[in-house]
Amino acid sequence: MMKYIFYLLFLIPFIYNYWMLKHLFMLMCFLFIFFNFNYNYAGFCSSLLGMDSLSYSLISLTLFIMFLMMMASYKIYQSNYKLMEFSLVILVMTLSLLLTFSSLNMFLFYVSFEMSLIPTLFLIFGWGYQPERISAGYYLLFYTMFASLPLLLGIIYIYNLVYSLDFWLICLDYNSMNIYLYLSMIVAFLFKMPMPFFHFWLPKAHVEAPISGSMILAAILLKLGGYGLIRVYMFLGDYSITYNYIWIVLSLWGAVIVSFLCLFQVDIKSLIAYSSVSHMSLVICGIMTYSMYGFSGSLIVMIGHGFCSSALFCLANIIYERSYSRSLFMNKGYMISMPSMSLLWFLLCSNNMSSPPSLNLLGEIYLINSVISWNYMTFILLGILSFMSCCYSIYLFSMTQHGYLYSSIINLYTISIREYLLILFHFLPLNFLFLKFSSISVFF
Repeated sequence: MMKYIFYLLFLIPFIYNYWMLKHLFMLMCFLFIFFNFNYNYAGFCSSLLGMDSLSYSLISLTLFIMFLMMMASYKIYQSNYKLMEFSLVILVMTLSLLLTFSSLNMFLFYVSFEMSLIPTLFLIFGWGYQPERISAGYYLLFYTMFASLPLLLGIIYIYNLVYSLDFWLICLDYNSMNIYLYLSMIVAFLFKMPMPFFHFWLPKAHVEAPISGSMILAAILLKLGGYGLIRVYMFLGDYSITYNYIWIVLSLWGAVIVSFLCLFQVDIKSLIAYSSVSHMSLVICGIMTYSMYGFSGSLIVMIGHGFCSSALFCLANIIYERSYSRSLFMNKGYMISMPSMSLLWFLLCSNNMSSPPSLNLLGEIYLINSVISWNYMTFILLGILSFMSCCYSIYLFSMTQHGYLYSSIINLYTISIREYLLILFHFLPLNFLFLKFSSISVFF
């Protein structure tokens, strides 16, 4: 892992050159994916850093999304608005996420987990659209920091118990566990995913963030919560089974409410953000069932949602760059003016409602299996959730693509090759990775 960290450090001299940095990110992504896949993961372990299939999948997703973030942020290059600072923020964020997903030590994991918050705040503050971005940044900061302080205290308590912070060496018996330690270890990750009723920072952050901020929030930062839950459940498992029903019921009920809220949204980015909350709630349920199906399905949905949600935000940004509005009432009739983009909207809205052959469908089959195996009565809420997923995806597509074009839009230029490639680079892995799902369906 150290060679990739050094690779990132050697990219610092290229922050003034947008094209070179973007292509070097792409090169790093493909080097990581193709040269590490068949290796023995035990060979990657050191005292602090290591990698298994879970880490490999999420690091690959991170590097791929970082390259796409650079591609989507062409307007910053075009206007030359703080380009060097933007490139440096992207590099720092990549480094923090690489450390987070490859940490074997809980304290290093905590530090890099919190470190990823800082470049996200800089993206929202520096390149956000509206004056409300300050309050959006405060929401993001204080929600995350409020939930993360108990996690730090829990880590210190665990070290005093077992004298080790290595994920693979921590072994807590039932007598050494208590409800306070259990809550301190999982609440930070539930807030980060986010769990319904604690999700208020997410739509606000998405709406005020630039396209690069929305992409990294949807594709990677929400996955930090799922990754952290899976890691801490390696030693919390026996105790957590007693209380997991609370989080499953809260998540399922909250997901249904949030799905209905999606139909009341008038902002495109806000609607996509609320749909992310709904999908991540199902991931929480899968992890809380503490089953192999649940863990595997959670990873598959996290990867699929990373591609799908990021692509939807890119499509929303393509519309915003032409109409300078995110309102569903002002953005209508694009099927007439840009039919090829309308096709991409249709394909990705279909993937958002878990159509075959996307990773979302495969992961939701795993998750629904695990949750119904936990308690068969959950099929009622799961059925409503699946139905509402179709409803808000169709609502998003029909509202933006049908109707009459708004007469005040005078700057309606066609889609560029860069924008086509940006969406296709999301769409192809989302719909073809299912051919190799055996490598990510069992990761422990």
